[in-house]
Amino acid sequence: KMTQQMRDLQLAQARKPPGPSSPNAAKRLYRNLSGKFRVNYTSFDEGSLVGRGEKEKLRKSYLFQSNAALFEAVELQDLDRVQEMLKHYSPEELDLNTPNSEGLLPLDIAIMTNNTPIARALLQAGAKESPHFVSLESRSLHLSTLVREAEQRVNELMAQVVNEAPNADCSEKEKQLKAWEWRFRLYKRMKAGFEHARVPDAPSSVHLSVASSSSLQVTFWEPLSVNSAVVTKYKVEWSCSPTFLPLLGEAVIDKLKDLHFTIQGLVSGTAYHIRVSAYNMKGWGPPQASVPPFAIPSNWREYDGRAPRRRGQAEALDHLLGQVKTVHQHCICHEPCKNQPQSRKHSVSKSLKHLFHPGSKFLKTLKRGLYLTAIFYKDDNILVTHEDQIPVVEIDDTYSCLLMQDFLWLTKVSCMWDEILWLRQCVTVSQSSCSCILQTRFKMLLAISQMQGLLGIQDLGQVFFEPIKDKQGNILIVTLKEVKTNQTFESVRWVPICKLQTSRKSVSSPEEPTALDTLLISLQDKLAYHQRSSHALSTGLYLGYLKLCSAVDQIRVLVPEQLPNILCHVKIRSNPNISREEWEWLQKMASVEEPVPTEPEADRSQNPLFQELQVAIKELMTLMNIPLQEAKDFRLYSQEVLDFGDQVSFLLLLPPSDDVCTAPGQNNPYTPRSGFLTLPLQIFELGEGR
Repeated sequence: KMTQQMRDLQLAQARKPPGPSSPNAAKRLYRNLSGKFRVNYTSFDEGSLVGRGEKEKLRKSYLFQSNAALFEAVELQDLDRVQEMLKHYSPEELDLNTPNSEGLLPLDIAIMTNNTPIARALLQAGAKESPHFVSLESRSLHLSTLVREAEQRVNELMAQVVNEAPNADCSEKEKQLKAWEWRFRLYKRMKAGFEHARVPDAPSSVHLSVASSSSLQVTFWEPLSVNSAVVTKYKVEWSCSPTFLPLLGEAVIDKLKDLHFTIQGLVSGTAYHIRVSAYNMKGWGPPQASVPPFAIPSNWREYDGRAPRRRGQAEALDHLLGQVKTVHQHCICHEPCKNQPQSRKHSVSKSLKHLFHPGSKFLKTLKRGLYLTAIFYKDDNILVTHEDQIPVVEIDDTYSCLLMQDFLWLTKVSCMWDEILWLRQCVTVSQSSCSCILQTRFKMLLAISQMQGLLGIQDLGQVFFEPIKDKQGNILIVTLKEVKTNQTFESVRWVPICKLQTSRKSVSSPEEPTALDTLLISLQDKLAYHQRSSHALSTGLYLGYLKLCSAVDQIRVLVPEQLPNILCHVKIRSNPNISREEWEWLQKMASVEEPVPTEPEADRSQNPLFQELQVAIKELMTLMNIPLQEAKDFRLYSQEVLDFGDQVSFLLLLPPSDDVCTAPGQNNPYTPRSGFLTLPLQIFELGEGR
């Protein structure tokens, strides 16, 4: 009995003009559809005169054709075209898991023709096997039916071609015959692929690690031999018994982009055995036991019952800030704000004075003093004033040198941009003490308020880790913020960064550039720093290197330029958790004051963490340009594991106690390679918290 798709194919071939057989026709169909897809989606984005209902009808029509084109590309074993379609369209748009009228899915065709590259591409896109094949017998019967129907159709067409006289209809029949002969060969190849396949071997390796006090992570690798059939899913089983009787649970994994699985909801302190088996169209293969054969869910904190360091800190700080605000609600500093509306004359005169105040507008040039500038950028554009100047306001025109403590105080204020008005009111009271520090900081708050008011933006972003100074006595504090959405502002506008840098006329010499010229010259470097300082590490356990240098008024910490909010580091492994057993081993190392090992020993060769640390230490020493033989004097920080959320944790490698912090005038015996910088410790702490 002829399937619906066979009839559709016959009608389609009858409508087509004379041309090549099905394979070439499929290629032509794909090329034509690709062009239509691109034009059609552009028109959706930009809008057209076609009604919404008509556009949706056209879209569905093209998506239906894209599904047919995907089937054709898989049948032709055209990997490039399959990857192109999977790249540009979602599984839903391609109807990736909707069987055709023959009960087949693209993945079925790929695995039964043993086309491993296409099958893997489909699997990573979320493709599944047809639900019609509930057993081996049903799949075999289905393939036999397809082969038989195709063979029957070939015989019918061949008889018609032989018996009919040459004419237009006969030529069309010959094309149909070629198409059916090609499809007959495809079905026979699929049937032969199914018959010759066997169940897959066991996964080549299964690694078991402790993910937390209630979970285990299983990582596995595909079998060395899949026995002529692509593996389409895996099964993870766990039990408290090495015989897996009784079986406590199992999970089937059919998303094969990453071959790992985390078993959740386990009991801390209980040993679990794990095994993994692979599946192909012939069924489940033999299981592979994990290495190690069992693991116990635990966490290093269980060693001494230590609570997480950061638990409740944010809530406590919010509560403390609320208490401080409550105390200041009835403070005298708020009286001017309450009484201001009662005196209209005073208000008007103050407003008029404010309009003519030299600091009420953005500055074009710098005189000797302390200034604040705000850099807002989006892609390759930057916000400038209507005079094509970077927004700059004056903090203090009598301030010739910026104390580091004032600057670090301002960096902390950057965490409270929304509270500037309240901070100003509180600092106002303290001016009676005539403290130069308080007066400077009050002027900083005034400048921040002025910048916020002129821009119409509260959040000025992150303070760059060092101010810009020039020989004319100017000091420029820079804030940086990336704008994610398209926004328009009244007092500023967007211009390309390159245009700003080329159009600005410098008023200084190259030997002695002003702070503004220095800012423009180094603008890309500062934007790159800002973007890198917001990057996050991927999930895992890291080995960090702590190196400090002290100066007269600050302590600085060594960080990588590519990730300045994190210590210098290398990755130990993808699992961030340190188990109780691993922490006990580290404590034993610390208790006997054993140096950090660089060569394996017989009794430690089976310890995975020991081997991972060896590799990481060698890599870190090379990165920091420290001779490997010096590792014997280094120590692992054994007081705690530094947890940054649930996804990232650090073990710290410490230099000898005399070299942890380099004092002023002391030479560092080992200079790191390029790609590092030193940040003030307070700046690093703020960046680490972002």
